[in-house]
Amino acid sequence: MDPRGLARAHGVFNVLGGAWPLFHRRSFEVVFGPKADEWLQYTVAGLLVTSGLSQLRASRTPEGVRHAARTGVSTAAVLLAVDLVYVPKGRIAPTYLLDALMEAGRLVAWYRCGRASMDGAGH
Repeated sequence: MDPRGLARAHGVFNVLGGAWPLFHRRSFEVVFGPKADEWLQYTVAGLLVTSGLSQLRASRTPEGVRHAARTGVSTAAVLLAVDLVYVPKGRIAPTYLLDALMEAGRLVAWYRCGRASMDGAGH
């Protein structure tokens, strides 16, 4: 996949994933379980929306693609780590393992785009 396309796709996913609990918390909690700390849910959602918007805006230039890649890889790695640590501890619902698979897939996609999108060469 083209790094620009991946940057846009990842940005859209982060915006939509972050917006979901902000706009319809009840349906989000049906899938991912009830949340005791609303403020934490809203904080993570807001960070995902802003991360995604940053990726979308940045993906227009070569330097922007590198920025979007760094943002995407960092975001996916953190979310994957949280999923893999807190599902086994029973702190978050097992459905977060689906998110873990998606985050791992995003990391693989960025890897396959090559280091060019991360280190300044290429596109």
